[in-house]
Amino acid sequence: MGASGWEYSVPYREDLAGAFEALKRKVFEERDYYWGPGADWRPEEERLPWPRTVEELWEDEYVRECGTHSILDIFRIVGPDEERDYFTMQPVSEDEALHVLGTRRPTRAHMPEFENFPHSRWQGRCVVLHDDAGEPRELHFFGYSGD
Repeated sequence: MGASGWEYSVPYREDLAGAFEALKRKVFEERDYYWGPGADWRPEEERLPWPRTVEELWEDEYVRECGTHSILDIFRIVGPDEERDYFTMQPVSEDEALHVLGTRRPTRAHMPEFENFPHSRWQGRCVVLHDDAGEPRELHFFGYSGD
């Protein structure tokens, strides 16, 4: 199948970790992820029901190998000065935004350029989106995962 790109925007809040966890809960609850064991390409008698918990989701061998092609494949946030690794989300720093986008206060208009931020498969990035007055309005999460 290959990796899939994903992205989500949520209202801004200073608590990045809280926003990240709330978004992951929402994605899980809304089933906004790839559930290979229950996919409609499988014969109906082989399809498994959707998992009831995140723990149940990750107990599945297929999911552990192929992922969910969503933010659910990301387990923790690392700081801007830490090294990104598999399954991590790293915020874009103001200095990085300035270097890549020419501004410390990205807006929705900059979103097409987000692919220019360093990224790898099985990793995510997040950036604060500002309004025209420079006030933070949204958190935007994006990344690539799945096999």
